[in-house]
This record gives sequence, structure tokens and C-alpha cells, in this order.
Amino acid sequence: MRVLINGLAAAGAKTGVGHYTAELVQALPRVAPPGDEVVCFQPDWARQLKAGWAWLRRWLAPAQATRVVAGLPRPTLRSHLLDAAKQVGLQFYRRRFAALARQGFDLYHEPNFIPLACDLPTITTVFDLSVLLHPQWHPADRVRDFERRFFQGLRRCVHVLTIAEFGRREVIQKLGLPPERVSRAYMGVRRGFAPLPPAMVAAQVAELGLPPRYLLHVGTLEPRKNLVTLLRAYVDLPRRLRERCPLVLVGGWGWNSAEIFDWLQATGPDQHILHVGYLPEEALPAVYNAARALVFPTHYEGFGMPIIEMFACGGAVLASTAEAVVEVARGQAHLIAAEDVIGWREAMQRIIEENDWHAELCRGGPAIARGFTWEACARDTWQAYQRALGTTTTQPAPRAA
Repeated sequence: MRVLINGLAAAGAKTGVGHYTAELVQALPRVAPPGDEVVCFQPDWARQLKAGWAWLRRWLAPAQATRVVAGLPRPTLRSHLLDAAKQVGLQFYRRRFAALARQGFDLYHEPNFIPLACDLPTITTVFDLSVLLHPQWHPADRVRDFERRFFQGLRRCVHVLTIAEFGRREVIQKLGLPPERVSRAYMGVRRGFAPLPPAMVAAQVAELGLPPRYLLHVGTLEPRKNLVTLLRAYVDLPRRLRERCPLVLVGGWGWNSAEIFDWLQATGPDQHILHVGYLPEEALPAVYNAARALVFPTHYEGFGMPIIEMFACGGAVLASTAEAVVEVARGQAHLIAAEDVIGWREAMQRIIEENDWHAELCRGGPAIARGFTWEACARDTWQAYQRALGTTTTQPAPRAA
């Protein structure tokens, strides 16, 4: 079997999809049968093109004008130029990919929702259905574009991968796909996420300008993450506890983050809330290690990678009752309903004050994290490839959610 993977998501600065793509591409050859081949299409010029587009975006559309807003920014000459530059680059990329796909491959895997057009049997990874099921958490133009392109691409797929059983059930129930066409492959923990020597941790977090101990949230600042609930609960803690354990937010600005921005502008410095933005990947293990607990009040996730990363580092987790979160946490995290402000305040107070409870929440995390490996993800993915090639006959088209 020769498998072609689109590696564009892993080029440049990585989000969750990028990390998934990069790790899977590295792990698949380790589990593939002898003689089988995995090829990742990620040419150097594509990485340079993506980096150039990111630079152009920063120049043409600064973050403060496009991200920290309550709605869509007005189209401008700059935004039109940005979109035109992106479309030209993507069109060139698609043509080169289609040419490579004709060179003796058996299967194409798209790791980022929407597959490119080609004649190969296609499998795609669907991380979650939030754009379709909860459009209020996304810009209207993103929702329209996703609805149109996602269903077009899905009709070309012979198989779908999800990253949790919760996601698999959603794809089957909401999209109407036959169960035999949908497989689950959990993501793994990246190398470096582990308990670290305290002296090393202290030095690294001090270099980043962080306090020695804090509550931690990792993720893009956007409505789905439910950060306003977290902020309301945190500022209701006694000042002595906030002084003892500040709240650190790691992640960039997302869409419709004006309310979060206003909270931070009005109360952040005085209330011991620090937003440090996007941090280098190599810094994250120490940042997790130094945290008293991860606080993760999300409304909805496809997996919840920060939970597993915190477990791997030996830390405590306070998390919402979102279904994928409950599945991944496996009884180790302390769970609170997403909108329960009092519950979040009480849990944060308890995790700061009660060392025995903190130790109990920390104790089982590493064992759970060890169950999530990229080798296991690769094995499950390879089995899905085999099922996909065994079911390449025409299937019913999926229905809209």
C-alpha cells in the first residue's frame, strides 16, 4: 500500500491539527507492514509560502483589527489582497498535489477535515463538528465556507477518522454515515511532556516571566473555550488565593474574543490574571509542570489535548463535563459543568488550599497519559486505511447536520 498524506497543516507554526499531522506522519512508517510506504506532501516551497503568507497577514491585517472583535471585520483593500494572495498560493499547491497523486498511490489521507480533489480513494480526519453544530462559535463566513466545502469533500471519502469515540458517534449520528465507514484513532502525547526536575522548571518559567505557581489554561481565546465563566469564577476567589496562585492563559486570540479582551483589560493586572499569548512548543512542558492545576472549562472539544499533556506532566486537572473531555479524562480529572461559576470557584479554591486533594488528582495522570501514544494512533489509522481500501464502492452521500 502506498499512502499519500497532505502535510500542509504541519508546515510552520502548528495548532492541534498541525501537531496531529506531524506526529502521525512520523509514527506511521513505524507500524506499516514491510514494503508499504507513506509519503507526506510538504515541499520546502510550501513551507516558505505558508510562512510568507503568515507574514503578509500580520502586515496587512494586524491582530488587533481582525481578531479581538465581536463580529466580522469590514472588508478592506488589505483584506482583499490577503485573500487573493492566499488563494493564489493554495491553487498552485493543489495543482502540484494533484500531479503527485497520479504517481502510483493507493490511498490519500487528508488530516485536516476537507480533502483536496484527486482520483484516489480518500480518507479524512474529522476532529469535531463544532462549525456545523455550534455555528455561533465561529465567524459566519467560516461557517458558510465550511458547510459548502466540507460536504463536497466528504462525498469523495470512502472512510472517515475521528479522534475520540464521542466524535465517531457524532459523525455517524449527525452526518448519517454508516458505522463501518467511521473509525476512531486517539491522538498521542508528544515527546517531552513528562515530570521535569523542579530546578529546571523554576528556571524556565522564570525566564518566561511567569510566577512560580499558578492555575493554567492552554488554548485559543475564543467563545468555545468558555473563558468568561472561568474569569468570573476566578475573580470571585479571595484576593489572598489569587495572589498565591495567579491565573495564566496560554494561547492566541481567536474570533469573537472581545468580551475576553475587555475582561483582561479591565481586571487582569489587578486580579492576578496573565495572558502570555502563544508560547514556543519547547516551553510548554515546563509551563505545565509549574502549574498547580490545568483549568479547562470548554463547552465542546473533539479530544482535549491539554488534559492529556497535563496528565503526562504529572499535574492536576479541573475540567468541564463536555463529552469528549469526560471520555479522555477517564475519571482522573475533577469535572464541573461548563457554566457552573460557583462550582468552578469552589474547585479552584480547593485545589489551591488542599494539598491532599491536589496530590490525589495528580497521582493517576501519568498512567492515563501513557495509554495515549502516537504509535497506537498510527496502528488504528493503518487499520482504517485497510478498511477504506476494502470498502471503495459507492456509498450514500452524507446528509447535512
